[in-house]
Amino acid sequence: MLTLSVAQRTALKARAHSLNPTVMIGNAGLTPSVLDEISRTLKSHELIKIRVMSDDRAAREAMLKEICTALNAAQVQHIGKILVIYQAQETPLLSLPKRKKGKPLTKKQLGNKV
Repeated sequence: MLTLSVAQRTALKARAHSLNPTVMIGNAGLTPSVLDEISRTLKSHELIKIRVMSDDRAAREAMLKEICTALNAAQVQHIGKILVIYQAQETPLLSLPKRKKGKPLTKKQLGNKV
């Protein structure tokens, strides 16, 4: 199971906020076909939301752990019936943009920043 730092988890939570659930787990629970669908969705999106129809919180937590261990993914968030999962791909989603190097700012430009 993949582990995330607090900063990475916070950044992923912010990105996941606007996402809609892409996979739903019904009353049958976590079947192999649902696990395959989650795997395919993670490969194309890296960060997904899953809606679980079960009312049992312990069962949802068990599903989350099972998904993360089976797919080598990281659990980002579990709020109510929504699970957020991240799986790293070749191009990391968490890479920070590189700072452009250029001329230093003038006094006038620095004055406008404050």
